[in-house]
Amino acid sequence: MNKLTIALAAAHIAVAAPALAQDAASTSEQIDYPGFVELTAEVYELREGRLLSSDEFFEGARSQGALLLDTRSAEAFANGHLEGAVNLPFSDFTTAKLQALIGEDTNRPIYIYCNNNFRDGRPPVATKLAPLALNIPTFINLVGYGYANVWELGEIVQIADVDWVGELSETP
Repeated sequence: MNKLTIALAAAHIAVAAPALAQDAASTSEQIDYPGFVELTAEVYELREGRLLSSDEFFEGARSQGALLLDTRSAEAFANGHLEGAVNLPFSDFTTAKLQALIGEDTNRPIYIYCNNNFRDGRPPVATKLAPLALNIPTFINLVGYGYANVWELGEIVQIADVDWVGELSETP
């Protein structure tokens, strides 16, 4: 998807968000799709400026106080992950769990990656559909929970080119 298409989609979301917010049937006390759409539009430009080359990403992830966060399932993490990464599965995000892992400093640098950052395409890094790559909701949710100092691996790399912990299955 090219940048123009992405920009048009973000603009569409931004225009549609107010109309969605008025739709009482699509929102509730605990499920707020219009709020998610609005947050996504707000995070779009921030995320665009936080996509890093692999050199920048790994240098930042190794810096003092940085957190390298893997939000894949606990099983995928156990089967292999970037060296130094800690795991909190995306489905387990709550205010309390994020605060326990990240700490009190909401400005702590957080570096994220997902399956789609690796071209190997085999477990535990089986490629997902591009619009559903885990980096996207992870970035949006971290910002939504108040952690805006998020940085994302913006390249696709080979497992052999990174410090990897664990074994990869040979089965695609």
